Amino acid sequence: MMLKIGSMQVWVHDQDEALQFYTRKLGMEVRSDVTVPELGNFRWLTVGPVGQPDISIVLMPIPEPPMMDKETADAVRELMSKGVGATIFLTTDDCRKAYEELSARGVEFVEPPEERPYGIDSGFRDVSGNHIRLTQVYDNFGG
Repeated sequence: MMLKIGSMQVWVHDQDEALQFYTRKLGMEVRSDVTVPELGNFRWLTVGPVGQPDISIVLMPIPEPPMMDKETADAVRELMSKGVGATIFLTTDDCRKAYEELSARGVEFVEPPEERPYGIDSGFRDVSGNHIRLTQVYDNFGG
């Protein structure tokens, strides 16, 4: 049996705002955008990197009761505000060039590219506060 990652989820405050960030600023493509009336107009919204059709990121709104109680939803929002709600790890062949291109598109980095033992690494947050790492991994790292 072979298991593969098909998608992963990040909580977002506003799906439309997140969609604009991931597509316009990061250059990802929409994989699915489906509203399901039978589930109270639940919106299944996914994006993914161009050239990687087998993986997607679900842009999931923080649910209201009964799916999630108010205290839990507030705790998720609090974690997101600190940048620890979720982390996405993106890789690139040229971290410094990607940093310049993304900065020009309006991405606000919290950490500029820096040499690390495993490669050149930088960090930014999406519009909902999720932490995103952008790394150029050294060939000999094996990561």
